[in-house]
Amino acid sequence: MIIRAPDDNGVNPTMSEIDFNLSAQPREETGTSAMRKMRRAGQLPGVVYGAGGDAVPITLSSFEVSRHLEHEAFYSHVLNLKLKGKKEQVILRSVQRHPVRSDRLLHIDLQRISKDAKIRMTVPLHFVGEDVAPGVKEQSGLFSHLMTEVEISCLPSDLPEYIEIDVSELHIGEPIHLSGLAVPEGIELVELSHGHDQAVVIINVRKEQPIEEEEVEVEEPEGEEGEAQEAAEGEEKGADSAEKES
Repeated sequence: MIIRAPDDNGVNPTMSEIDFNLSAQPREETGTSAMRKMRRAGQLPGVVYGAGGDAVPITLSSFEVSRHLEHEAFYSHVLNLKLKGKKEQVILRSVQRHPVRSDRLLHIDLQRISKDAKIRMTVPLHFVGEDVAPGVKEQSGLFSHLMTEVEISCLPSDLPEYIEIDVSELHIGEPIHLSGLAVPEGIELVELSHGHDQAVVIINVRKEQPIEEEEVEVEEPEGEEGEAQEAAEGEEKGADSAEKES
C-alpha cells in the first residue's frame, strides 16, 4: 500500500528516464479549412500557453506526436519543446482525436511550466502484488479498482510517471484509501487536500454465478411402441366419450 520512496541515490523509481522532444513551428492560419489542410499534410495544429507568456498557435508533426502518445509516460511527463529555435519545458494538457477514427489527431494543447511553480497533473496508478494478495489467493476474491489515476500537485522536478501501490497484503473487504498512500515528499494528492479521502482499491467477494438447469427433452416413442401407445390413448379417449354420452 505504498508509493515507492526514493532509493539511496535520491532517485524516485516512478520517475521516467525517457526524454520526450517535440519540434514545433508557429502558425498564422487559424481557420477550420486551413487546419484541415494542415492535417492532410501530416501536420497537427496546436497551441502552447502559460508561464506568463502569450498563447502561440503552433503546428507539429502528427506522426511524431502519435508515436509519443503510445507511451503512458508522455501524458504525465515534462516535455521538451523546440519553437523558434528556443527550447521550452511544457506538459500535455489535452489532445483531441477524431470522434470515429481515434487514431487521427485533431489538436493538441501544451502548457509552459516554470521550475519554481507547482503544477497539477493527473498520473496513472499502478497496482502490484495482485496475484499474491491473500484476498485473491486464499479467499478467492476479486479486485475492484475504484480509481485508476489520481491528480497531484508538485514541482516539475518531482513529477512522477506513475504512482505504484503495493496490494500484496490486502484481504477481502479491506479498502485502500488515498490517506493510506505513502506519498514521497513534495507530492500532494489534490483530492485529499480538499478533504476527500476516497477509496482507491478493494477486494470484493466473488459472486457465484447461478447454475441454469438444463431442460430435458422427452423423446417420443418410435416404431411399434409408438403406435401401440397412440392406440391406447385413442381407446381411453373413446371410453371417456362413451361415458359422457350415456
